[in-house]
Amino acid sequence: MFGQRTRIPRLALAGTVTVGLVAALAACSSGGSSASGGSSTGGEPVEITFQSWVPNIDQAVDAFNASHDDIEVKLETITAGPDGGYAKMLSAVQAGNPADVVQLGYDAIPDFLINDALEDITEHVGDAEDDFVPWQWQTGVFNDKVYAVPQASGPLGQFYRKDIFDSLGLAYPTTWDEYYEAAKVIHASDPNKYITAFAFNQAPWLIGLSQQAGASWFTAEDDAWTVSIDDEATLKTAQFWQKLIDEGLVKIEADFSSEWNADIQNGNVATWISGSWADAILRGTAPDTAGKWAVGPMPQWNAGDSVSATWAGGSASAVLKGSDHPAEAAEFALWLNSDPESVNILTNVGAGWPAVADTSEITALQDAPEVFEFYGGQDIWDVFAESDKSVDTSWKWPPLSSTLFSSLTDNVKSAVDGGTPLADAFTKTQDDMVAALEDKGISVN
Repeated sequence: MFGQRTRIPRLALAGTVTVGLVAALAACSSGGSSASGGSSTGGEPVEITFQSWVPNIDQAVDAFNASHDDIEVKLETITAGPDGGYAKMLSAVQAGNPADVVQLGYDAIPDFLINDALEDITEHVGDAEDDFVPWQWQTGVFNDKVYAVPQASGPLGQFYRKDIFDSLGLAYPTTWDEYYEAAKVIHASDPNKYITAFAFNQAPWLIGLSQQAGASWFTAEDDAWTVSIDDEATLKTAQFWQKLIDEGLVKIEADFSSEWNADIQNGNVATWISGSWADAILRGTAPDTAGKWAVGPMPQWNAGDSVSATWAGGSASAVLKGSDHPAEAAEFALWLNSDPESVNILTNVGAGWPAVADTSEITALQDAPEVFEFYGGQDIWDVFAESDKSVDTSWKWPPLSSTLFSSLTDNVKSAVDGGTPLADAFTKTQDDMVAALEDKGISVN
């Protein structure tokens, strides 16, 4: 669980990981929550390389460099995901010339661990645990060792066209039953209008919907993984969206596509369930709709509940195995994700909901007139603060998350294209993941 010390089964890692994940937590340096200080050679600052895909994160890098004389950070922009930056990172580790600090999704950390690609940075950042939201901190902790510093999460909320709902006399749907009824009213009002797009291309979205319903796809038990992708909660979720598809109440289209962008702009798609970072995307994609949007919590399966989920968890900063300067790299990773100046920058550029426990000094969350104006004066951060508190923290990311994402996307797309049940797509993904884990020599119950 994210709320507990996460343990990777020993047999699951046998033959694929050489790090000693069963050792006890390394002794942490005393005092404060800062990492060990940087060092320089011959009076020159230590130079480290940071790889990230976050737009405008160079602002935070510049702030670090301006405030530190002993460490100089060079930013390399990479493509997000397993087919881009992750592959480059792992290849560099194998070649012995890795970057020092890299951005990793929470879902990718187990993948990097089974490839022995991460440095144990416990002695440099272990004292900082209390500075972060517990479940986010735990995403980088395995067998009592710290391998990553959390940066931000993607708690889910529902962005919706309040003007459309108001014009149709619709109250905000607080339950999925109400969501279904609203979908019928919206489509009946105009055959070109839909409550949302069914984003078959987004595994993180599909996973988040299942997580919010109570699904727990992966658990580590004894020395093996239990895989339950087609569990009851997931099949309930699949059947709900199947009903919306069968009745023509959602538009089947890939989000972030040109068609989807147009539908967001013209109001043909009236809601979007997404992470907190989606605010920046909406404002950039549909600036002419300012004042027409609002944000609410995810609809609930049971009235009165408050259960949320995330978009692929979030992301963290990790030090790659083989870094020439792990102490300095860890210092930068900690500063980047905990210093108020840096966290404020990250929040402003849309990196996600901060991983720090105390957000009172993050001015971007206290006073954001440009953001609030776009949402008709609403302080949308209140919604995401509650969502982050309501995330089901029992969710655990497995090794081979890239396989999970590609398999789920392919199977759901095939179901939609072929008119077969969505439930079958999740069952097929279950079979695919069991086979993939076993092929890697990872034990599966």
